[in-house]
This record gives sequence, structure tokens and C-alpha cells, in this order.
Amino acid sequence: MVADSSFKIVIVDESPIRTAILREGLHEAGFVSVEHIDNMHNLLARIYALDPDVILIDLENPSRDVLEQMFQVSRAVRRPIAMFVDQSDATSIQQSVEAGVSAYVVDGLKKERIKPILDLCVSRFNAFARLQDELDRAKSALEERKVIDRAKGLLMKLRGLTEDEAYILMRSTAMREKKRIGEIAQSVITASELLK
Repeated sequence: MVADSSFKIVIVDESPIRTAILREGLHEAGFVSVEHIDNMHNLLARIYALDPDVILIDLENPSRDVLEQMFQVSRAVRRPIAMFVDQSDATSIQQSVEAGVSAYVVDGLKKERIKPILDLCVSRFNAFARLQDELDRAKSALEERKVIDRAKGLLMKLRGLTEDEAYILMRSTAMREKKRIGEIAQSVITASELLK
């Protein structure tokens, strides 16, 4: 998915000259909803208030404190973020990627490059978000499987059932009560803890 011209974009930059380049590039690419934050004071709250679809951060020579604030924003807002910097080092790049910056552009502030960078930023963010969702679902399924196995063990011990019988009992109860088998398994565990 590429950047949509209806996206609300926030530019975070203290330099009016660099901001003008970004604005011009965005307007030429068809983006009309562009907001600007010109200082770093209370940045996270201001970004939350604007609720942008994409964040463009332009930093000339970012200090460690400024970078840390950008990383906090990146981790908190969960939006595609493109970071433009004039100079960089391997540590800054690695920290930016780990913080969730979708595009890290060194010495690349040219208005004609804005649209392709924005498209890349949104595409990478969406790909990462899909992977994160898959990971979260896999972790959840694994946790549910552990709960089901524990509940089966309790039913086998308390009611003298085989593993298959314990599973069939939980499955039929889940179907009858219109619940997931994981919910029934958690109820079995909770009930056994109450009866100890």
C-alpha cells in the first residue's frame, strides 16, 4: 500500500527552510493535509493531538537527547515515520530501526524524492505491522494451547479421563456455551484453583 493523498502528514522540523522543502514536495505529490511542529517541546502530546497518518521528522544533526525523544515518539504512536538526517552513524541507524522508524534517509532532502520515500515508509510500516500481528496471533495461539493442555491434564487427573476424552468434553462444552475452547479451558483451571 502506498501513501494516500488524503493522509494527514505531520512534519517535525525546527528549520523553516527544510520544512518548506518538505511541504513543497508533499504538495507537488498531491498531499493537502500537512501540519507542522516547529519545536520539540511536549512533542508526543502534540503528535497525539494531531493524530497524523504519517510523521516526517527532519533533523539536521540530531543530539542523543533529540534522537531519544524521536524514538519515544516512534514507539508510542505506531505510525509510519520517515526520519531525514544530514549525517548519521551505524548506531543511530540501528537505534532508529529498532525504535520503529520506517524510513531513515541520510542527506536525502530533495522535494522530488519525498513521494517515493513516503510510499516506501508506509509500505515498510504496513509490512512490519502485518508481521507483528502474525507474531502476536502465534503467541496468543501458543498461550491458548498451553492453557488447553493444562486443563486437559486437570480433567484427566480429577475425572479419570483420557486425553482425548478431556479434549472432547471441553470442545463440546465450548460449542454448547458458544465460547472458545480456550475460555472453557481457563474456566477449568480457575475452578480447580478455587477448589484446592
